Amino acid sequence: MARRKAPDTQVSEDDAALFREAIGEVRPLPAPPPPPERPRPPPKPRMRALDEAEALAQSRSAGWFEATIDAAEALAWRRDEVPEKVLKALRRGQYSVGAELDLHQLRAPEAERWLRVFLAEARAEGQACVRIIHGKGHRAAAGGSVLKALVDRMLRQRADVLAYASAPEAMGGTGAVLVLLARRRPGALQPPGA
Repeated sequence: MARRKAPDTQVSEDDAALFREAIGEVRPLPAPPPPPERPRPPPKPRMRALDEAEALAQSRSAGWFEATIDAAEALAWRRDEVPEKVLKALRRGQYSVGAELDLHQLRAPEAERWLRVFLAEARAEGQACVRIIHGKGHRAAAGGSVLKALVDRMLRQRADVLAYASAPEAMGGTGAVLVLLARRRPGALQPPGA
């Protein structure tokens, strides 16, 4: 096989001068713009996610069980749509109590579970008013009632609780609470964990 000879690419001085004369004066082209930057990924709210995870962990930890309410403090709360006169009647014990739950001697995590089950069952049975005995917490280290604070916090968070108030003295006084429950609509599904 014969080798081909590479073409001569050498340009003579005369040819180069002739080329420059034919072209004329040249100016350099501006540099092309740089290629567009790759789009940055959207920011991830890492601190928000950490804050939410920490708040969730704190709410699940035993720390909130340490909150107490003074044993002599009377509890009372109602939803905005519930008239004040209903709360006054509840404070006087004018509603018939359909069921009761005694939380004495229970630790806060057990009391919370029992309270959730009790309220779900009472509502399923159509009970309008129930009594929850939480005690006055005389043995608590801080002098307040841990169970009373737990009951107060849980009842405020439940959608099926219309109002509650500390019971009259004859029904337990500040060691118990009367709770008005919303009526369960026929065919309504029971919420999970209720």
